[in-house]
Amino acid sequence: MRFVGICQYDGSNYSGFQSQKNASSIQDNLEFAIGSIGTLEGRINYAGRTDAGVHATCQIFDFLTNNDRDTNQWLKGLNSLLPNDISVSSIQKVSEKFHSRFDAINRTYSYVIYIGKAEPIFFRDYVYWEKNKIDLDIMRDEASNLIGTHNFNSFRGSKCTSKNPVRTIKSIDITKKENFIIITLCANAYLYNMVRIIVGTLLEISKGSSKNINAILNSQDRKNAGNTAKARGLFFTGAEYKKIDLDISSRISNPLSFLMSSRI
Repeated sequence: MRFVGICQYDGSNYSGFQSQKNASSIQDNLEFAIGSIGTLEGRINYAGRTDAGVHATCQIFDFLTNNDRDTNQWLKGLNSLLPNDISVSSIQKVSEKFHSRFDAINRTYSYVIYIGKAEPIFFRDYVYWEKNKIDLDIMRDEASNLIGTHNFNSFRGSKCTSKNPVRTIKSIDITKKENFIIITLCANAYLYNMVRIIVGTLLEISKGSSKNINAILNSQDRKNAGNTAKARGLFFTGAEYKKIDLDISSRISNPLSFLMSSRI
């Protein structure tokens, strides 16, 4: 039988979600906890791979097991075995054909920028501190040119191995609350470092750079885009499926919601 889970994690102390040799990952910790409670058949699947230092408020994963435990038993057992910077918020049974990655139709990321005059020491691992003035109108105007289906060659990292650079961005929402700016992207899928390169480029443009998104897209050349934004401000905030109802809004608390409740 297959179960799907939703987890949150602070990625500060991990090499990323995906298992790696000689490095601690979110995947390894989840698989250890599952295997300690019951039998894990194969490896877990997951909706989106996050890199070192990237966080998640709603990462979806699924696993196959022959242990028919109650979902509450799985939930309590996993959280008792996981470190305190990883938490499973929900567990439910699904069809054995379900796959967290391949069945996802949309994935959402949010990037948090802090624009105060002094470094936010209590948020140091969760925001990118920008000391220069940002023009939000320019940022939003340029970001709108990314919406739709494009060749995103200009916005992928050098380690990207995808053969197809075409992706569809369905929305980009930029909100501001006090000294926090949240850039939220929803797309069918992403290239390696795509979100962080987009954010870095929008930041440069909003600070007065002569670059423009359309020209960068048309060039299909990574050198024309901006710097890759730091990992610490990036959060994976969920995925959408047609085959199952995760009922995320009513059961999962989003730690970023207090920053996204108003728009300026």
